Amino acid sequence: MDSLVDAQTEPPLAVLRRVFGYDAFRGEQREIIEHVVAGGDALVLMPTGGGKSLCYQIPALVRPGVAVVVSPLIALMQDQVDALTAVGARAGFLNSTQDLTERRRVEAAFVAGELDLLYLAPEALGSRSTVNLLDRGTIGLFAIDEAHCVAQWGHDFRPDYLALSMLHERWPDVPRIALTATATTATAAEIATRLDLTAARHFVASFDRPNIQYRIVPKREPRKQLLDLLRTEHPGDAGIVYCLSRASVDKTAEFLVRNGITALPYHAGLDAATRAANQQRFLREDGLVMVATIAFGMGIDKPDVRFVAHLDLPKSVEGYYQETGRAGRDGLPSTAWLAYGLQDVVQQRKMIESSDGDLARRRVLAAHLDAMLALCETVDCRRVRLLRYFGQDGSPCGNCDTCLTPPESWDGTVPAQKLLSTVLRLQRERNQKFGAGQCIDILLGRHTDKVKQYDHDSLTVFGIGGELSESEWRGVVRQLLAQGLLAVEGDYGTLVLTPASAEVLSRSRTVSMRREPERPASSSRAAKARSAGTPAVELPAGAEPLFERLRAWRAATAKEQGVPAYVVFHDATLRQIAADPPATLAELSRVNGVGENKLAKYGEQILATLAE
Repeated sequence: MDSLVDAQTEPPLAVLRRVFGYDAFRGEQREIIEHVVAGGDALVLMPTGGGKSLCYQIPALVRPGVAVVVSPLIALMQDQVDALTAVGARAGFLNSTQDLTERRRVEAAFVAGELDLLYLAPEALGSRSTVNLLDRGTIGLFAIDEAHCVAQWGHDFRPDYLALSMLHERWPDVPRIALTATATTATAAEIATRLDLTAARHFVASFDRPNIQYRIVPKREPRKQLLDLLRTEHPGDAGIVYCLSRASVDKTAEFLVRNGITALPYHAGLDAATRAANQQRFLREDGLVMVATIAFGMGIDKPDVRFVAHLDLPKSVEGYYQETGRAGRDGLPSTAWLAYGLQDVVQQRKMIESSDGDLARRRVLAAHLDAMLALCETVDCRRVRLLRYFGQDGSPCGNCDTCLTPPESWDGTVPAQKLLSTVLRLQRERNQKFGAGQCIDILLGRHTDKVKQYDHDSLTVFGIGGELSESEWRGVVRQLLAQGLLAVEGDYGTLVLTPASAEVLSRSRTVSMRREPERPASSSRAAKARSAGTPAVELPAGAEPLFERLRAWRAATAKEQGVPAYVVFHDATLRQIAADPPATLAELSRVNGVGENKLAKYGEQILATLAE
């Protein structure tokens, strides 16, 4: 097969139009691509759905030689290659899933210069045979995808990424582009140092994802709250639900299935074949919900994930942003929903105290958690808080829960003093430590068996907290933990004072707290679409049946070819076709996402579907 591009005659913009079917670059894509095509090194920070892949795919088609793409995602390489093959690019991969015959075929194509892109796992570059193979071919560039995996204290650390600095040492004249969707300024500096990209040009796009609505709700009965979200806002939608433990994943998936939601589990406790089968179903079927630990999701290229829900508190803002970023890659309105409660804070604090590593390591983990708690407890715009974490400015978005239904802040100093006094008196007067439940029972004056057993109804703080309900007191405990005015210790999560507690008890420090709104944020799809400022095509009245007919054609075509539906066409492309149906191939060729190869392959079928 001949190359798609004549490097001497076709500029990147023409390749974008002819191969991928888009008329213009977005954001900094043009500048990044021209820099890499010219032979420069680049470190690219760009949000999920921002078009990172084109930043190395177009240089791969324009520069002479083969682009070697380092990707940690063996299970997804086939889909990545299928998507490139669908637009006419010559792509292949080498990994442990292939038999010897297939490996030799791909290796021969690489050496002969018959590939545009070759995907490898980072582990492969530690193999002498792989390095020798690369020496036999002509390498046009190296692309290091998911580059945050090199950050040693990051949420997706992969030790094999640490060895990738050898690329520059062995092939010093080959340009390199490292890409990630998740990096603070400090993480970006670490990536540059560890990958020997300190002299590379840095490109930092906005981390804002305006089509995603961020919502964090008090955790009551999280599975029932999740079910209500899916039934009222996302019926029939594809989505991801994240849980902290494998047991919670299994129970949540079973709960959803019992309630009529098509859901599958994914975690490291399942055998490899089951994980692979569940992942393939999620990518290939419409409207399926994946319930997973954070082992699932990195590199998932499914564009129509309409929601990402967390039933447990993420450990860091980076992890939260990375996981929620898997929603709405197609630019259409999507939801990032998190249920968060007192037990989440207690559990995360305990995990940090019992974690491996030295004091410095635990401090890093605690700082990550503190930033995540600040995002949960803020009374300001969540999007502004997120952007500020990544070193960027923003104005209130009007499309997160704190913008749609602003919470109040209130002076919680007196309740804080009462709670801290209870912890203090238990420890000093009785030499005892208890968890939040017992402290709240004491404040509410409850004569429970445990209160009577330990004679806690004789404490002077017994019954002094009647002005707040139990749920409100749990909110006080949660926010004191979040602000570092209270701590947990031991396997049972007992409450203890911190050095900062004395400032509150001595009345030298006031405590501001967040009061949850009585009404949940408005989240109708129409409201989200208006607020998000998304470029998605609005379907005119009467066009919905045509859109669904196109989706049915796409599903049948994808099933016949054994590829995910989005490899054929994205929803956004089908919406544009349904909104303004083309009558000829020439008109169809002007639709975003319809490149030369897809026009030739599917054009007549699309027109026939429209004519039905």
